[in-house]
Amino acid sequence: MVSLFPIIYGLFAISVNAQTVADDIKAEEQARLNACLERQIEEPEEAYEDGLAWLSEGNRPAARYCTATSLIQLGKYVEGADRLEALAGAPDGGTLEDRAIYLAQAGNAWLLAGLPEEAVIAFTDAMQFAAHDPTIFIDRARAYLLQEKWEEGEADLDQAIQMQPGDITAYLLRGEARLRQDRYDDAMGDVEQARAIDKTNIEALVLRGDIREAKRLASE
Repeated sequence: MVSLFPIIYGLFAISVNAQTVADDIKAEEQARLNACLERQIEEPEEAYEDGLAWLSEGNRPAARYCTATSLIQLGKYVEGADRLEALAGAPDGGTLEDRAIYLAQAGNAWLLAGLPEEAVIAFTDAMQFAAHDPTIFIDRARAYLLQEKWEEGEADLDQAIQMQPGDITAYLLRGEARLRQDRYDDAMGDVEQARAIDKTNIEALVLRGDIREAKRLASE
């Protein structure tokens, strides 16, 4: 998921001049949001302060997004995730795409917080707005695997691979899920699919070794 996204507001102009003003407002807010997101990389504390100042000017959704993502950059994952989920459910939360992004990013913040159960809820909610985004299925699968829910994770990865067959991450995660279910041949099949995409991928080589060792131990 991308973190830079279009902010679209339902501004209905009654004249050409009014429409021009509305366009200028949207462009100004987008530029301000982009500046906040860029500043977060090196100066998250300052970006958060910028967001608070922006909020004091009118509590705009872009300002709320700026502060929420700044908190995540500062390592305050739970508070950031809570704010993103609140924004996704707000009347001024934006387009369906915007809301899906907020929820998917909240899910990843929950993962960073070590709370995969909360992450599953956020990713599931994101799917209500972006049912055909393979990335969300992959992210939810990660949350399931962290809970050792191998079958649920595999099912999500099946969906992701069906939607986007060339995603190496999905094959590697599914291989791990299948390995954990002692399905060594199926897991090795996923490793080979991953290596067909990138023969030098280190994670694929490590997983291949893990599968061979698990299979050897099972045969003793």
